[in-house]
Amino acid sequence: MSHVVQIQTEIRDPMAIQAACGRLSLPEPTFGEAKLFSTSAVGWAVRLPDWRYPVVCDVTTAKIAFDNFGGRWGDQKQLDLFLQGYAVSKAQIEARRHGHTVTEQSLSDGSIKLTIQVGGTA
Repeated sequence: MSHVVQIQTEIRDPMAIQAACGRLSLPEPTFGEAKLFSTSAVGWAVRLPDWRYPVVCDVTTAKIAFDNFGGRWGDQKQLDLFLQGYAVSKAQIEARRHGHTVTEQSLSDGSIKLTIQVGGTA
């Protein structure tokens, strides 16, 4: 039996942050205090392509802090790709942790289809 699931992403897993960076060929995330334009934030700093400041993921609160100045200092699409990569990576990590097999398919609309095989059925 097949099930379609939509995921509300909360950034809570440093391993999935690292995996998302790897799948998108981003630099390794670093933990600490990162400067944003007029503030700073503590958490896992992720450097997105052509963004002036990092995206900072606080895994305790599941919140992200960033300043892209309404798109002038960073394209929102890059953040969306990171969040998608995080969600896919987290789902794969959890499925494999429970002994399930995961296959991934990129769709033409930019979404990603994951198939998780449980107990020999897809």
